[in-house]
Amino acid sequence: MKSTLKNIAVDCADPYALARFWGEVLGIPVHPDDEPGEDEVGVPLDGGRELLFLKVPEPKAVKNRLHLCLEPDGRRDREVERLLALGATMCDDRRADDGTGWAVLADPEGNEFCVLRSAAERQATPATPATSATAPDEA
Repeated sequence: MKSTLKNIAVDCADPYALARFWGEVLGIPVHPDDEPGEDEVGVPLDGGRELLFLKVPEPKAVKNRLHLCLEPDGRRDREVERLLALGATMCDDRRADDGTGWAVLADPEGNEFCVLRSAAERQATPATPATSATAPDEA
């Protein structure tokens, strides 16, 4: 027996607004049946899965124990700029001068996520042994 990952659920104050943000991040529109003010709003993913935003009464209080890591199809730094323009905030800039590393951002409700290097960037600048043990995009 096994389980299948069906949804990734995110607790939030405004499901529609946060789903729209993540829809822009991923280039996927909010589910067409979902509307502002609903308690549950989804962004459809491949394989019938959803990034599902659920309304909860309490605000986010501590660092995420689980987060999403994004691999852009273009340059990491340009993607960081795009996401900041969409409403993300920089939490921890772990980009190194040699081009390795990643950026930790937060969505408009404070949920942390990482922006890794693209596959092309990883091929062009391989990780050094010192960074590969700690960097999530180097493994």
